[in-house]
Amino acid sequence: MQRLLPVAAGADEVDLVEAYAYPGRAAGVPWLRANMIASADGAATKDGRAGGLGNPNDQKLLGLLRALSDVVIAGAGTVSVEGYGPARVRAEYQSVRAAAGQPPAPVMAVVSNRLHLDFTARFFTDEQRRPIVITCEAAPPDRLRAAHGVADVIVAGSQAVDPRLMVRALAERGHARLLCEGGPTFLGACAESGALDELCLTISALLIGGPSRRILDGPVIEPPAPMLLTQLLMDDDDFLYARYEMRR
Repeated sequence: MQRLLPVAAGADEVDLVEAYAYPGRAAGVPWLRANMIASADGAATKDGRAGGLGNPNDQKLLGLLRALSDVVIAGAGTVSVEGYGPARVRAEYQSVRAAAGQPPAPVMAVVSNRLHLDFTARFFTDEQRRPIVITCEAAPPDRLRAAHGVADVIVAGSQAVDPRLMVRALAERGHARLLCEGGPTFLGACAESGALDELCLTISALLIGGPSRRILDGPVIEPPAPMLLTQLLMDDDDFLYARYEMRR
């Protein structure tokens, strides 16, 4: 990949591990990063899936961001549509995790208010590490009991999951490097609540058209949340890889 911003004199090869390292913070202070992809015209999916927009470099970056995280978080719809399974970390990143004091793979977490989840899916049954289910007090009691049977459960919010309470609960469990992979509804809630710290956005060099959703699908953020572009990379397919931090 080629670095466009910030300009680094004499840098021929981008060290992606260094480029996407989590910010150095006090021990236990969480950082919620989101990773999303959109077409050049703003579509968040192709044929109903975000995976249809990517290329091998985007998939490599997805693997790296997962490898750097403690927890990978996604909404129930995304877990189902994208066919999520257990976390796997490439061998090349195992030394990075070991140096950071992390276990071999991150924990997978799914967010669902009503727990309409298939608890027999490999997301739950094929996990080397017990996954996390994040839900709210209004979840049906029978579904909550079923969730406890296959996952560690976090109740964060009354009628719906509150991303700020979710972040706090995960930090209390020792998970500070958080990665949110959407989908658009849950990411919209994270942004609107002020819980989001960073957005990694792949801009696919494709035009999609049609009625596809955007990467945020939720309440209007008022006033709009300002962001700071801290990094911009480009690959040989003319895909752009932007890293934004929220201005506080």
